[in-house]
Amino acid sequence: VREAEPIRLRTAPLIFLSTILTHLVGGSAGREGAALQLGGSIGAWVGRKIHLDEKDRRIMVMCGMSAAFSGLFGTPITAAIFAMEVVSVGVMYYAAIVPCVVSSLVSVQLARFFGLHIGTGYLIGNVAVLGPWSMAQVCVMGVLCALLSILFCKVMHAAPKLYAKYFPNPRAAVGGALVLLLTLLVGEQTYNGAGDAVIRRMLAGETISEAFLLKLVFTALTLGAGFRGGEIVPVLFTGAAFGTVVGPLLGLSQSFGGALGMTAVFCGVTNCPMTSILLAYELFTSRGLPLYALCCAISYMLSGYYGLYSEQKIIYSKFKATWVDRKAE
Repeated sequence: VREAEPIRLRTAPLIFLSTILTHLVGGSAGREGAALQLGGSIGAWVGRKIHLDEKDRRIMVMCGMSAAFSGLFGTPITAAIFAMEVVSVGVMYYAAIVPCVVSSLVSVQLARFFGLHIGTGYLIGNVAVLGPWSMAQVCVMGVLCALLSILFCKVMHAAPKLYAKYFPNPRAAVGGALVLLLTLLVGEQTYNGAGDAVIRRMLAGETISEAFLLKLVFTALTLGAGFRGGEIVPVLFTGAAFGTVVGPLLGLSQSFGGALGMTAVFCGVTNCPMTSILLAYELFTSRGLPLYALCCAISYMLSGYYGLYSEQKIIYSKFKATWVDRKAE
């Protein structure tokens, strides 16, 4: 989007099939990485076919990303803003807001027509009431989520480098063997696949103290070895697991702590605060929305210049109105 580099249509079936294979064999990965590339490649192809100029083709790519994200997660407002916000941190592509919103809304309605996302969202009990004490609790949660997001990014970027250094040729085979071995050691398949069902169990009251670290390791072993998939659902899993453990220690309810962890860790790794606040609204309703916003803001500010996407550019400093123009680490 930023540099108008061409995206080929063949990306769509290739990323689709490779993501299916990753999930088929038990890899720990999400689906949104494939969805964003699917939507982006189809949008770029349509833009070329109808002979749009370079600037409008960038908007078509963002429309494709919005539609795919919306159709996958059932969160149309989040999807539209994410496509506009994730490319360049500090600069929003407002010219794309109408086409992105329209494509996102059409996509989610089509998904619902086929029976998806009926009742999307999570039921969260005991949401804290806005006040000085709850703000202090949530600020601490935001700081901890920022640290976890930095750890997540550093591990995800380090994994492929370690594979390349020690297992350059049979990387996928070694990665598959490691995931299989770790699954056998854990003794259950909680950490294979995306983990949507486990997130719902944790937000409903189940606590697995080591889950956030294990999910991080499983995901790094899978994606670092070259298997395809997305990081966002594993990020949500990691944040939810972390929040359900830390939340009660801070005096917050277990489910509300998990919801805060989901959105704040997502914010830290994607550097998308507006998207994260809207994600909280669409997943957990407006109850406690000011506290979600505070937690995401703290996580965004303190997560530094780390990010999941190496091509993401940080245009403005997170601490003051200063132009920095650097890639996410």
